[in-house]
Amino acid sequence: MNVQVLADPAGRLLWVSDALPGAVHDLTAARTHGIPAALAADGIKCWADKVYQGAGSAVRVPIRGKRLRGWRRRHNRDHAKIRSLGERAIATLKCRRVLRNLRCSTTRITTVARAIVTLELTS
Repeated sequence: MNVQVLADPAGRLLWVSDALPGAVHDLTAARTHGIPAALAADGIKCWADKVYQGAGSAVRVPIRGKRLRGWRRRHNRDHAKIRSLGERAIATLKCRRVLRNLRCSTTRITTVARAIVTLELTS
């Protein structure tokens, strides 16, 4: 399953997209849900991993390459520190036992993921 997640700066889960099949590339899924365009329209910056390369100016990605030095290495290190907060939100979603071995339609997965977000926002 492929579910796109948005988190606040503190790493709290705010929103999950509709679930798509797992074979869908992450950047394709983000574009399907209109995430890069919505971020750019509202002037919101987002930190993402390397697979979102080319998503637009609103989506910040690390610099690609091996054996980076100097400012590029520092940039990637700082980027990883910021992204770790978003990874916490993803871990919050994944740690729920109900999602571990879920084998059903993407519609049901979407319902379960949104229920988890609701539980997280109310607690």
